[in-house]
Amino acid sequence: MYAGFWKRFGAYIIDCIILTVVYYLVLFVFGLVGLGIGAASGNDWIMGVGILIAVIVLTPLYWLYFALFESSKFQATPGKLALGIIVVGPNQQRISFLRATGRFFSKILSGMIFYIGFIMAGFTSKKQALHDMICETYTLNKNAVQQQVPPPPQDFASA
Repeated sequence: MYAGFWKRFGAYIIDCIILTVVYYLVLFVFGLVGLGIGAASGNDWIMGVGILIAVIVLTPLYWLYFALFESSKFQATPGKLALGIIVVGPNQQRISFLRATGRFFSKILSGMIFYIGFIMAGFTSKKQALHDMICETYTLNKNAVQQQVPPPPQDFASA
């Protein structure tokens, strides 16, 4: 039922690949714009400003990527979807954007001491990492959740 450490790690790698491609595209565009303006005006520092703007734009991108996807109807980032896992709240319901935001920023704590907070997911009974424990979230195998959903009630009036 609970998604294990390696499945979660694989999903994170997929998400990192997606975000890295986007990151470098934005960095390239802002860097080129800065380089072009800098070369035209004779100011080399403008390229640095272009890269700084790219970083300022991209920092919220990582937060919104994880928070929006995990609080959406999909309940998962593209990496998690690819590996068939979802993020749920305490009652296996979809998490709110606020809880997903807390989960994202709690990952800072999970990674602070040699990533022990992430590694915990391999050893806890409900496969929770530190950020999951802080925000009361669970990462589940999607097919296991679908099998547990009871069938809709029978409508005897239509029979």
